[in-house]
This record gives sequence, C-alpha cells and structure tokens, in this order.
Amino acid sequence: MLKKYKHALENINKVFFMMIGAALASIGLEIFLIPNNIIDGGMTGISIMASYLTKVQLGIFILIFNLPFVIIGYKQIGKTFALSTIFSVICFSIGVTLLHPISGITQDILLATIFGGIILGVGVGLIIRNGGSLDGTEIVAIILDKRSAFSIGEIVMFFNLFILGSSGFIFGWDRAMYSLLAYFIAFKAIDITVQGLDESKAVIIVSDKNKDISEAIIDRLGRGLTFLEGKGAYSGNETNVIYVVLSRLEIAKLKNIVNGFDEDALITITSVEGTGKKYRKKAIH
Repeated sequence: MLKKYKHALENINKVFFMMIGAALASIGLEIFLIPNNIIDGGMTGISIMASYLTKVQLGIFILIFNLPFVIIGYKQIGKTFALSTIFSVICFSIGVTLLHPISGITQDILLATIFGGIILGVGVGLIIRNGGSLDGTEIVAIILDKRSAFSIGEIVMFFNLFILGSSGFIFGWDRAMYSLLAYFIAFKAIDITVQGLDESKAVIIVSDKNKDISEAIIDRLGRGLTFLEGKGAYSGNETNVIYVVLSRLEIAKLKNIVNGFDEDALITITSVEGTGKKYRKKAIH
C-alpha cells in the first residue's frame, strides 16, 4: 500500500513539474522570442513559421506537427514516454494560446534572445527531467537513426540548423542568427536543468605523484577516491591511476591541485549520471 502511495505521489510530482515546464516554455516563446520574430528549433520552430504565414494559432500547429510523430514512434519510445510527451505538448499548446494576446515585455533583441532562450530551456529541461518531451524531432531522429549512418544527435542538429536557417527567408537573416543564438542558449539551459549545477564528473588522473595528489584531494576537497592498477603499454611501468567523482564546480580546483604536484599529469574528465554514498563529499574538518 505504501509503495503504491509513493508511486502515485511521484507521478503527481512529475505531472506538476511538466506543467510548470510547459508554462515556462510558453513564456519564453510568447513573451520574449515570438514578439521579436525569433524562433526555436524543431517542430516548434516549424509551427512558429507556419503560424506567422497562415495567421492560425500557434498552439494548433504545435499539436498538429508533434502528435503524429508521438503516435508513430509509440513502439520505439514506450508508453510512459509517449503519454508524458502528449501531455506536455497539450499543456504547451494551451500555454502559448493563452499567452498569445500578451505583447512582449522587451523590444531589445539581445535581451529577448538571452532571457527567452534561458526560460524556454529551463521549461523544456523540466519536462525532459520528468520523463517527457516537447519536440517530435527527437522521435523522427530515433526512427531515422535505424536507417542511416548518422547518430540521433547529428540528425536532430541537422533538422534544427535547417529549420533555423529557413527562418531567414521569412523573418530576415539577422533574426535567423538571433534564433540560432537563442537555440544554443536554450540547449545549454536544458543541459543545466536536466543535469543540475552539481552535475557529477568522473575524473581519471595518471601521474607518478599519485600518492601526493590523492592525499591532497582527500584533504582539500573532502572526496573519497579509488586507486586503479595501471601499466604503461610503452614503458611497462606499473602505477596507480586515481579515479574520483566530483561536481563540475570542483573541476577547476582539482586541476590546480594536480598541476601543483605534476604539470605533466594526464587528466581525463567524463560526465556520470549519479554517484553512490561512498563517493559523496565528506565534511572537511
């Protein structure tokens, strides 16, 4: 019974944040970007151009262009993701429709680009973080990925560059360039929202000074770490390789620590999805 209650509470929480995400995305578009003829990528960008040319409500085009791809990709993306995406798209369509009569709050094109991109990105990020999506482009990419040599990310990027470039013929090339800037700002905002400012990074350090470096990491950063046994393929020398998980905000400090002992040390940094309690930061006394 408790498990069912917890599961229901989690679903309600996800629905709530998807609604908040859709509201923020609507504000980013209708209050900042669209009044200044700046568009987003994906199906939303196509919808904005179609709405501008036909004078039909933007929300209608968002539904028309996105829902078919959700239905087509139902088997590939799963029932939960499909339902979450449909719900998010409907909320988004309602949001842009309700906000459309409100005029933009700034005519400064650069401010509109920056703030519109950030707010839109945070909104989309909240939806993605809670299991949904606002754009059928990703679903198209998943389908095409199985029939082409390109990755999903490359296909999405190609679509968006084409869509953003096409806006130049409708809104002018300066607006197309601002649209491209807004897209990259939104992309970064999505990344930060989904991963968080405290996104974890896995770091591998290869150095002859591994003992000194490891002690400094434990002392100054309060992080646990692991020694991996390594052997140079060329030299044949055995050494300990340091493996440690940090937040992205600690990377610069780590580099200073390592360089203080060995400027020739090899540092490899990759993103990780999560960490166990063993690798969480400990209090420094």
